[in-house]
Amino acid sequence: MAELPAAVAATQLSAQASAGKTAHARDAKGVDKAAQEFEAVFLSQMMEHMFKGVRTDGPFGGGKAEDIFRTFMTQEYGKVMAASGGVGIADAVKREMLRAQEGK
Repeated sequence: MAELPAAVAATQLSAQASAGKTAHARDAKGVDKAAQEFEAVFLSQMMEHMFKGVRTDGPFGGGKAEDIFRTFMTQEYGKVMAASGGVGIADAVKREMLRAQEGK
């Protein structure tokens, strides 16, 4: 009879440990995603300023629609660049986020 509660306790501890690992893995994936999204936004903003100096003329260039399209295009460029490794901002952001979580 004494063995049953010990076995139950061991099973509960094992379940809690695996739940803790799963939660930690989810947190790590969330930190990765947030850091990558931050880098994507940064790169998008940087490229928007780069494209401001580019002039378009001709019968099909310019206008409000092109400004809107260019904004969408730079956002997608930023996402693709960040997903492809970016410029290293995501790594620094991830380290700081993990350091902040450890301090809790």
